[in-house]
Amino acid sequence: MSEILQISIVSVLQVILALGLINVWIVRFHHSTQYRGAGAESMEQEFHAYGLPTWFMYIVGGIKLSIAVLLIVGLWFSFLVDASVILLGILMIGAIVMHVKIHDSLVRTLPAIAMLLMVVIVVVLIRFI
Repeated sequence: MSEILQISIVSVLQVILALGLINVWIVRFHHSTQYRGAGAESMEQEFHAYGLPTWFMYIVGGIKLSIAVLLIVGLWFSFLVDASVILLGILMIGAIVMHVKIHDSLVRTLPAIAMLLMVVIVVVLIRFI
């Protein structure tokens, strides 16, 4: 695979990951979706379904939105991408564990799995650029 293609794939995945985080944590924060854990109507209800406190939701959200910003800025400053996607990968593993913990369906878990897969692809491609 050419270096230009690798860089292009990484850049596209950075944008997809960043926009996905912004969509979940800003646009749909107070809205019901088919992917919310335990069928929760909002992010706060979802975190409570996982047995997590509200303050933890705000910390996770702040971290994820910071990662989104770093991924976008990383389009120009690539040194920011590696640590950002690794941290996002850790958070996505945590999200998958929470879905499994409450016996959510695969459909509700798919966004976290998809994001983790994109993170893995970015990490692998960064290592070979």
